[in-house]
Amino acid sequence: MKPRIDYRKTAPDGISTLSGLENYVRQSGLEPALSELEKLRASQINGCAYCIDMHTKDARAEGESEQRLYAVVAWRETPFFTERERAALAWTEAVTQVSQEHVPEEVYEGGHQHFSEKELVDLTLAIIAINGWNRLAISFRSVPGTYQPAAHRRAVTTASRESGLKQGRDLTGSH
Repeated sequence: MKPRIDYRKTAPDGISTLSGLENYVRQSGLEPALSELEKLRASQINGCAYCIDMHTKDARAEGESEQRLYAVVAWRETPFFTERERAALAWTEAVTQVSQEHVPEEVYEGGHQHFSEKELVDLTLAIIAINGWNRLAISFRSVPGTYQPAAHRRAVTTASRESGLKQGRDLTGSH
């Protein structure tokens, strides 16, 4: 697959705005593991291979088990998720597919039972963000498999910087 447009370079201000929403959600207090499950499930529904790859990698980097990652697509049929996670996954599905049934009352009640009002709004903002990222990645054909988790990028950057310093070069500067 060949990417169409590098949307990050083409519209940096717009991407910065979406990144700002992502940063808000990251600092909202929602559990990182729950966030990765929500991102993975929305990406599965939307068929975004790039984001599925990204969020399985990020979830693994956070310590998520393979068993739970594989089961996200069939979460209702497994015992691997807490009631709070189940409520988040149901909310994710309903909000992602809002044109089908809107958000059914029983899904709202389940979400409201396990999340405070602020948490439910924050979870909804997280779902809005991943759906936006999915649409960008799908539309402009971001290439699955090219994403590296932040921990991996930091390790590679640190190793490169240390190697460069040993060779008398400072790799932290601009090109």
